Order: sequence, then structure tokens, then C-alpha cells
Amino acid sequence: MRLTIDDFTGGDGVGEYYPGSLLTRRADFGENPGGLRMFRYVPEGLAAGAPLLVLLHGCLQTARGYDHGAGWSALATRFGFALLAPEQSRVNNPSGCFNWFVPEKTGRGEGEAASIRQMIEAMLDEHGLDPRRVFITGLSAGGAMAAAMLAGYPETFAGGAIIAGLPYGAAGNLAEALVAMHRPMPRPAASWGNAVREASRHRGTWPLLSLWHGDADQTVAPSNQDALLAQWLDLHGIDAPPREERETGYLRRVWHNGRRGPVIEAYTIEGLGHGTPIKSGDGEDSYGEAGPFILEAGISSSHRIAGFFGLTQKPRPTARRAVREAAVIIAEAAVALAEPEMPPASAEPEEPPLPAAETTVQVGRLRRIIEQALKAAGLVKEG
Repeated sequence: MRLTIDDFTGGDGVGEYYPGSLLTRRADFGENPGGLRMFRYVPEGLAAGAPLLVLLHGCLQTARGYDHGAGWSALATRFGFALLAPEQSRVNNPSGCFNWFVPEKTGRGEGEAASIRQMIEAMLDEHGLDPRRVFITGLSAGGAMAAAMLAGYPETFAGGAIIAGLPYGAAGNLAEALVAMHRPMPRPAASWGNAVREASRHRGTWPLLSLWHGDADQTVAPSNQDALLAQWLDLHGIDAPPREERETGYLRRVWHNGRRGPVIEAYTIEGLGHGTPIKSGDGEDSYGEAGPFILEAGISSSHRIAGFFGLTQKPRPTARRAVREAAVIIAEAAVALAEPEMPPASAEPEEPPLPAAETTVQVGRLRRIIEQALKAAGLVKEG
């Protein structure tokens, strides 16, 4: 099925068509000062403590249309995490853009940013999700709004991904936004970084960041990726050169920060215009379907972003959980040793085993108990 512009526009629930999206709407999530709509997807049987990814659409798009085009529902189903997709109202913005350039709508505790934060809190509370593994991504205006959320609520997010977006503080009104989209204002890296520092009182660890931009983007200039890099390299205190990975069609640069490992990555896609790069088809790393601002590029940004966030890996048990599982195994085994299985009533009585043989059996059972406990604690591998 090929998507058309009608699948991505509408925004007010009238005559909209969302093929394949698993998002459903929730009306009641808080005071909603920004007047946004909340869509969500929680895979069936999702365990407590699962991660949450927040998905922000671009202009002329809707939550469910962007979700389907970028393939996030399929990723959430396969790898086990929840999705939250805020949606802009055409009353707020006729083009359906998040108002990332209006300070009173993006500041901490204000407007659209506050609505998104309330949605996150509702998801965490209702579904028992892990507050330490909340991530956010967005395209274009959604990407710029993701930058605003990372600036205003850095303690909320473990990582963010900005696709064809702009740095926080690039504009304070519509006129400045139109200029910044074509060429961001030249600023020292420290000035870009301070714009984020001043958005909250956060002084802890900054979230991971994944950046994506096409070098043929004529809507949001690729120089905005350079400004974003300057902003976040300053925040992370990194001045070392990146590691480069060149593949057919793209360049990936990665910056490391000591023990944390990779903290910033930046993809530049050759010949790509304005949109989210996808890889369609039936491959293991293929997700989504091409459409307006969803562009076939031979690489799935959604899959790569999920991998950078650690969402495609099976999480190791926490120390507390491992100890609890080991304790249960040992307790059950202790009961089994204290109350050995009785033979059937019809069985002939056997001679008592020799002490040496009994010792061998007991040692073997204890060895198995210890091995099970160590595996539950993650101290030895299966197999």
C-alpha cells in the first residue's frame, strides 16, 4: 500500500485514515495547557518496567500517520516498549506544526511542552514503565520540539533523536524560525550550550543524542545539524574528534564520553531531502513505508535510533531483581532438599544408600542450585 498526503494530514479526527498504525487515543491525561492530543501504543503483555519512546510528528502530519510511515509501532511490538505520540491541533497551528519557536509554549512547565510532560507521567503511572528509560524523537518541527523537551526536561529523558530539526534557542518567533530553518544564527558553542543550561536547573548527566539530516534538505538546512552538534558537544564537554563510519549513502560520526561510551551520533544521508529516512521491504532492519516526508534511503533511522537507545537489546536483570530471583531458586531448592520426594506407595522398599552415594547425590543437587542462582544473577551465561 502506498501512502498519500491524505494519510498524513487532517489532524482533527474528521475523515482521517491511518493504515497500519496501532496507536489509539487517550483523552484524559492532565490539565493539557498546550491543547494537544494524546495517542499511545502499549504492546499486549508488555512487562512492567519497559521503556517508553515519545514520537513527535512533523508539519502536515498526524501522530498515527507518522507512526506508520516511520515504522515505530512495528519496532515497539517486536522489541517490547511503549509508544507515546502527542499530536498537534490545527487550532494551535494551521499546518499541524508543534510551536517549537514560541517560548511560552516550549518552556518548562508551559504550553505544549507541559502537555507532553503530563502525557509522559500518565504513561509511566498507568503502565508501570521505567522512568529511567524514557526517550524522545521527532521530525522537523517535531525534532525541534524534541530539542525543546530535552532542554526543558533533561532529567526526564535518557536520550533523544532529532531528524531534520533545529537546536534549542534557534528562534523566538515565527520570523526568526523561518530564517533559522534556512541558516541558523552563528553562535559560539558555549552560547548554544548555555541556551539549554538556562532552560532548567538541571546540572546532572545529559541525555544521549542521535542526529539525522539529509545533505539535500532544502526545507531545514543541514547547517542546523552542525549547530545541534555544537550545542550538545558543549553540554557533554567533548572536544575530541569523532569516530567516522562511511557506508554507501551515508556518513555516521560518533562521539564517546569516557565510561558512558557513545553519547552523540550524527548521520548525514547523501542526496536525502527533507524527511525521515527509512528502509522499506522485508529485511530484519526494514521498517515503515515511504510517503510525504517519509523517504526511502536504504537505511531505517527508526531501527538505528532504537538500537542507539538500547531498545533492541534484551535488558539484563537489575541487581535487586537478580538477587530476588536467586533467593527464590535457593529457597525452593532448600525445601526440596528438606522434603525429598516420597516413592509411590506400591513401590518396593529399597535398601538405604551408602553414605558416600548419598553425599554424591546431595552435592550434585547443590551444584545445580548454585548454577541456577548464578545464572539468575547474571553472573554466568546460559549454555
